[in-house]
Amino acid sequence: MRRLKTLDRVFSKAGAGSRAVARSWIGARRVRVNGKIVENPEYWIDLERDRVTLDGKPLRKAANVYILLYKPKGFLTTARDPEGRPTVYSLLEGLDTWVVPVGRLDLDTSGLLLFTNDTQFAERIMNPESKVPKTYQLKTATRLTEEQIAQLRNGVELSDGPAHAADITILRESPKYTHLELVLLEGRNRQVRRMIEAVDSKVLKLVRTAIGPIRIGDLAIGKWRQLTEEELRALGKPRAGKRPE
Repeated sequence: MRRLKTLDRVFSKAGAGSRAVARSWIGARRVRVNGKIVENPEYWIDLERDRVTLDGKPLRKAANVYILLYKPKGFLTTARDPEGRPTVYSLLEGLDTWVVPVGRLDLDTSGLLLFTNDTQFAERIMNPESKVPKTYQLKTATRLTEEQIAQLRNGVELSDGPAHAADITILRESPKYTHLELVLLEGRNRQVRRMIEAVDSKVLKLVRTAIGPIRIGDLAIGKWRQLTEEELRALGKPRAGKRPE
């Protein structure tokens, strides 16, 4: 079976840059396919037969990279924002390979965010059928009752279907607030916040502390590190890829 991809996607899959960046290179006539300049980013490439160059240099796939970032609140999980708000990519200083986030965290959520250029790895972690647990700690705007906790555990109805916590632990309580640790086996958009709203409360603070067995640990907020070989094996990856300096 022939392995075909559009020209812009070939660059992102190789870890050379995002599709948007690749389109700018293609539009600037810096890209050749089999020696001929191609200006159409939708041009189909046979990965086994076609030779792609950028500024005359052959495009080669970068070694696989696996990164853990402690995302701060106030950063978007995107490469760029039309409104000029800060994005998580501004935190990946020193990384010379293009990577994509494994799932997302919304603007007001902090915590563990994985990045990689290994698309198969990313797809497996994000696939709900893989049932990779995601652990969150949160503070609610009201003190939750036993009935509300039971609802979260047993399931609530959201606009995109029912959802329930695979595990839920009360960390501490005060007269006004409840602090919870909640584990999900899927990762729908704003799911934790919507679940709490479904039991008539709101999230005041939300931090993702773990994906599967991988935890933030003592990593400083806003910093990143490589996943260790042990962590990759725990996530089902045989061994680590490139370790950038």
